[in-house]
Amino acid sequence: MLFEHERDALAWYEQQEPVCTPSFIASIPWADVRRHELRAAFVPVIRYMRDVESFTTIYDAELRKTPTGRNPVIRRFLDRWSTEEPVHGALLHRFLGEAGHDTRSDWAAAARRAIPLGYRLNAPLKALLANAFHKHFAAVHMTWGAINELSTLNGYLRLWQLAKHPVLERILRAIAREEARHAFFYWSVARIQLLRSNFRQALTRYIVRHFWTPVGQGTKPAQETNRTIAALFHGPEGVAFFHQNVNRRIEDLPGLAGLDVMTTRIAAAR
Repeated sequence: MLFEHERDALAWYEQQEPVCTPSFIASIPWADVRRHELRAAFVPVIRYMRDVESFTTIYDAELRKTPTGRNPVIRRFLDRWSTEEPVHGALLHRFLGEAGHDTRSDWAAAARRAIPLGYRLNAPLKALLANAFHKHFAAVHMTWGAINELSTLNGYLRLWQLAKHPVLERILRAIAREEARHAFFYWSVARIQLLRSNFRQALTRYIVRHFWTPVGQGTKPAQETNRTIAALFHGPEGVAFFHQNVNRRIEDLPGLAGLDVMTTRIAAAR
């Protein structure tokens, strides 16, 4: 399914029913969480995912200051995206609590306080640069978003495959359904934007090649990002999984064939 216009991608997205609803959350067998082993190695991975999901409101506030945030179609998408992602974070936090690993109620505020100073200082500069490229920035942002949403989606898939915890799998499958929709919207609009000019393709390729970092890095320290990557995509098989399901999908976008910086970064983090 390929869309010709951004509004067609938005219409498709808005037809999708939310998955992580209150009724779904109430149906989760929370009492069964401790009946199944959760390997210690996956606890920091889930914390990382939880925190990054909760940072969506920060990313959203930053995007409102860019040309992308002022695009009415993309803005409509971001309005819903920015409400669904924090629910994912809350679900992961409750799972950790039910598993006996993190029961503090101020976890979200604590995660924000731990954001490195460098990220806070660089945020205004990134907004300034985004506005300098005006209408061309949307191609970069949508491509970057597609990479990160695909990475997140496949990170969840790897986590439930490796952890083999039935309650966690049920939660992650629901989250992944929403993440898959986010990824497809980003990818679809990136394709539309990139098709409009060779300059956008060259700009996007340059920025992704030289400045892309895995989802969460920046708001989280690089060593935590590397630890998460190593846990989920370790070994040749893990890197090959990422390349097939994330990098190759991005290479399908106009002008991005052969751009393998994402796989290279994942392999380096092993």
